[in-house]
Amino acid sequence: MASIEVGRVCVKTAGREAGQKCAIVEIIDENFVEVIGDSVKNRRCNIAHLEPTSETIDVSGDMDSIKSAIAEL
Repeated sequence: MASIEVGRVCVKTAGREAGQKCAIVEIIDENFVEVIGDSVKNRRCNIAHLEPTSETIDVSGDMDSIKSAIAEL
């Protein structure tokens, strides 16, 4: 199983954005991370509501470049 780390691509498993891909941009604490995605708002998310994938992306750019990188996956 993939680990929770900055740049890890995940699939949301709960909420209105369930099934959508997102990337972790910041680890807030042991339970929460900040995520962003092509159709996922930039927000805090519980780690229990994420399914990490084996893919990672570079999140050092701006929000638009991160969203386009996720859309290409």
